[in-house]
Parts: sequence; C-alpha cells; structure tokens
Amino acid sequence: MNPENANRVTALLTALVIFDFILTTVAFFFPQLWFDVFHGVAYVDPQGFLRRCGANWAAFLLFQAIALWRWRREPDWLAVVAGVRLSDIFTDMMYANVAQDVTWFARLSLPGMGLVNLAMGVWFLRQYRLLVAEKVK
Repeated sequence: MNPENANRVTALLTALVIFDFILTTVAFFFPQLWFDVFHGVAYVDPQGFLRRCGANWAAFLLFQAIALWRWRREPDWLAVVAGVRLSDIFTDMMYANVAQDVTWFARLSLPGMGLVNLAMGVWFLRQYRLLVAEKVK
C-alpha cells in the first residue's frame, strides 16, 4: 500500500475512534445532552435504549481502536471495521424516521449517515483487499 493511502487509513480510523468515543461518552454520561441535540425534549428513556446504543458504539470504538493499532501487521482488522460500519447503514435513517421528537439537527444529520457508513465500509473492505493482494504478489 502506498504511504498516502496508508495515511488515509490511519487518519480515518483515528477519526472514527474519536467519533465513537464521543458518542459512547455522551450516551453513558450525558444522556440529557443527547436528547437536547437529537430530540429537544427531556431525557426519558425507561427502557435504556440510549445506553444500549452507547454499548454498541463502545464496541465500534473497541474494534476500530484495535484496528488502528494493528492494521499494518494484521490487515484483517480492516475487514472487521468494514463489517462494523456496514452493520450500521440503516439504523440512523430508521431512527430519524420513527423517533417521536426530532430536532432540525437530527433531521439534517441522521439520514445521510447510512450512506457515510456504506461508503466507509466499502472503502475499508477495498483497502483490506488491496493489502491482501500485495501480500500475495
């Protein structure tokens, strides 16, 4: 893999680790902030769904952090990250469409996240395949 592409992989993994760290932190420790930004209503979550989402984002964070640390030696971690991102392609669009109270920010940001996750998943899978092909040569 050329150095420029390797830098892109590292940069995107770093950004995803930071992003999912923020999501996890807000879900676990600042749930009212989440409800303010995405719903504009008081935090009422008797089933603990936001915290469930936080646990999911923590898993994303964990796998992406491992990939950031190990992908150059073990390219399979890029395929793992691809799977993580692809597993989330429908969730935000569904969330934006079914939530009872949604802010303008949620309506603007959530629907496009499925396409972003799809693009990242396909891109990480392509990077994995490039690395594997280089090793076979």
